[in-house]
Amino acid sequence: MKMEVGIQRLGVSKFSAPPSKLFFVLSPFPRGTLEETLFIQRNDMNPAWKLNQLLGLFLESPCPLCQRSQAQALCVSCQRQIQRYRCSSADAWQLGSLSVFAWGGYSGALKRAIAALKYEGNPHLAEILGTWMAESWRSVNPSTNGVVVPIPMHPSKKRQRGFNQAELLAQHFCHITQLPIAVNGLKRDRATEAQFKLSSAEREHNLAEAFSVGKPFLQKPPSRPVWLLDDIYTTGATASSAAQTLRQHGIRVQGIIVLARTEAGMKSGKCEEAF
Repeated sequence: MKMEVGIQRLGVSKFSAPPSKLFFVLSPFPRGTLEETLFIQRNDMNPAWKLNQLLGLFLESPCPLCQRSQAQALCVSCQRQIQRYRCSSADAWQLGSLSVFAWGGYSGALKRAIAALKYEGNPHLAEILGTWMAESWRSVNPSTNGVVVPIPMHPSKKRQRGFNQAELLAQHFCHITQLPIAVNGLKRDRATEAQFKLSSAEREHNLAEAFSVGKPFLQKPPSRPVWLLDDIYTTGATASSAAQTLRQHGIRVQGIIVLARTEAGMKSGKCEEAF
């Protein structure tokens, strides 16, 4: 009991779980809110993540990009560097029948931040990155008509990494925009190769029959149009495959929202330095 009280005073949330899955995570959100109750499943194969969580209980953690000691997810200097890669005109363009909205260009500090989030045990970076996505989105899309579906990972890959970065970004994005989120709207049925290694034709083949509609949408298709959400947009192969899967079941798909788009994905608009 004393341990629990002490942890709560530090702003840490305790969650009910089976004995082998009981753990603690830092909560940067007000107690009792939706975000305060969100947590990420512990992953024994990701020691960097667990170490970050443990050190965060007692110390200011180093900025994952520059290693300066700081109390936030990213130091102010690195935040400014990432913001330089924000698209100067945050707006959507069309990929066939899909609208595409990108927050920034996949380069420099933003590319480094995405790598730190995905591969270096820093899932907490999804909060600030997802929030920035939401703020830009609201500036051009004040309407809340839609439901957000994060691009799913194959269960084996999610177990290995410990989380799905698209899902984490979507949670923070939806907290700001107030759009509903359907985490299980799509399923990833087949493990696929990393898309960046493949040619355009190989990407399409790689994603063939990779997705299926999730049980919640099979039972009750959404009345609102779907916005897919992912971390990186390259050629649109992932978005097109996911959208096709949903549309085959009569589900409307408006487009995809991404944190960053590569040079290959910049079909219109331009990401320029904001500072």
